Amino acid sequence: MDASLSGLAAVPLFAGVSPDGLERLAGIATSVDVTPGQVLTQPGAAGSGLFIVEEGTVAVERPGRGEIELGPGECFGELSLLTDEGVRVARVRARTPGRCLAIPRSAFADLLRREPSLAVSMLAILAERLAQAGS
Repeated sequence: MDASLSGLAAVPLFAGVSPDGLERLAGIATSVDVTPGQVLTQPGAAGSGLFIVEEGTVAVERPGRGEIELGPGECFGELSLLTDEGVRVARVRARTPGRCLAIPRSAFADLLRREPSLAVSMLAILAERLAQAGS
């Protein structure tokens, strides 16, 4: 649990989350080992949660917009958590062997209600991603 807590505390998305909130987050997160080429999300699929890259890299394949690479401390799947449809908009594939933390949608919604600062942190990340999508 301590390794998860320190890892979560280093994620920019969770910078404003209280220590109690980080503990709750670590309690609902599941560690997932990934292999190169493994597809983690698929466009149009139901978004079941948020992923945080702990080790390795993943490629976010955006239709018609190329790829971006995410590494340790970065997250994906946050958009599907905040929309009513909860649908994935990009394919995410592991580039290297690694590990991600998976946080389920229902548990994340509860955490947002308890930790409003998390919603504020998410706004900055979402704005950056939308700006990237537009360019």
